[in-house]
Amino acid sequence: MDKPVVTIVGRPNVGKSTLFNRIIQRREAIVDDQPGVTRDRKGVETEWEGYEFILFDTGGFIPKSDDIIEAGVTSQVKTAIAESDLILFLVDNKTGITDFDDEVAKILRKTNKKYLLVVNKVDSMEKEVYVSEFYNLGCGEPIPISAAAGRNIGNLLSEIVTMLKHEFPQKSVPEQELKTIETEDEIIKMAIVGRPNTGKSTYINKILNQERLLVTEMAGTTRDSVDVGIEFKGDKFLVIDTAGLKKHPKIKDNIEYYSSLRTDKVIKRCDVASIFIDGFQGLTNQDMHVIREVTDAKKGVILVINKWDLIKEDDLKLQTLEADISYKLRGFNYIPIITVSSLHGIRVFKLLIKIQEIYEERKKRVTSSALNKILNVLNREHQHPSVKNKLVRIKYGCQIKIDPPEFMFFSNHPELVKESYKRFLENNIRKSFGFEGIPLSLFFKKSS
Repeated sequence: MDKPVVTIVGRPNVGKSTLFNRIIQRREAIVDDQPGVTRDRKGVETEWEGYEFILFDTGGFIPKSDDIIEAGVTSQVKTAIAESDLILFLVDNKTGITDFDDEVAKILRKTNKKYLLVVNKVDSMEKEVYVSEFYNLGCGEPIPISAAAGRNIGNLLSEIVTMLKHEFPQKSVPEQELKTIETEDEIIKMAIVGRPNTGKSTYINKILNQERLLVTEMAGTTRDSVDVGIEFKGDKFLVIDTAGLKKHPKIKDNIEYYSSLRTDKVIKRCDVASIFIDGFQGLTNQDMHVIREVTDAKKGVILVINKWDLIKEDDLKLQTLEADISYKLRGFNYIPIITVSSLHGIRVFKLLIKIQEIYEERKKRVTSSALNKILNVLNREHQHPSVKNKLVRIKYGCQIKIDPPEFMFFSNHPELVKESYKRFLENNIRKSFGFEGIPLSLFFKKSS
């Protein structure tokens, strides 16, 4: 990376995500009193006094844990330390030094990385008297802050920038002139959505060829959304992994609630959503809920059947799956289906190719002359039936918007146009012009 990397590490529940959100000045990471909320590494570009760097949040460090998720998080933290230029070692002033803090300190002292010891939850001048205890960690002078209240954050950022400038000099520019190399409008925003434990994070790890995200066999491992930038066949992608989407009545705690809200936001933010399902479980009601949520948001959509390497060996299961999907996707027959194996890398890049195609379909524009040529044929051969003894005629139409595509049709009685005829008209537009994987919006207006 061109910009230096700063990573926040520490044991669980010391306020790492709160500090992360405070520095980037927006609520990007999920924050909750329950320890272990953050599991994946999450990086965001930020700046202070014109100096740009990339800040990473990490899960809580728990050494020598037998829990599979905690062990995976610890592995992620160690990887983050190895890839960092500066580490913020965060500790909790209220609890003092713990055995976990000692373990983190030992690891940092053995590395050749630069680090700062940051003491969180120092909410007032009176509480700074307790900060001197943290000299015992052997990690230098502790910097007292309160991430929740924003106390002393400016001084911490100034210290960060001072240390980074020595190793990574940058040309300082005024804040209003700062911008990232690419804006989100210049890249394909691809969301990976679906129920928990359908292989979403495994898919991203496979295309990245590295353990960028935590993957386990337990459902619900990913709780936050994670952005990963990649380039493929000349296009830039922003791949967004999300927490598994659940219906709200089944959400049990605040973390799952906010994860679900974050997934909803990701759907609204993306260009194309890849909806992952488990081939063995088939297309469930929850999957259909996700499909409707994506199509209601007018985003490009692909249905991805994962674990295909196992499904194709079971003829009965395969026939049942195909019949079930065909039945449940009535009305969504424009959604393409890709079969993959995230674990073994089967067709993982074919999905990216299909996303490129759907992204272009989303920007397609149909000329009015071509659209009305189709409409004239339909008016001759398949006229709208009379309604309440009134002749209903759709006289002409035009495309009024792209990304997502919207069409306006003018009729003598727009309020009487039947839903069945709207679907018939949409199907003929697709038959003539494509729009694979793209929900279309058709509007009807009184003709003058």
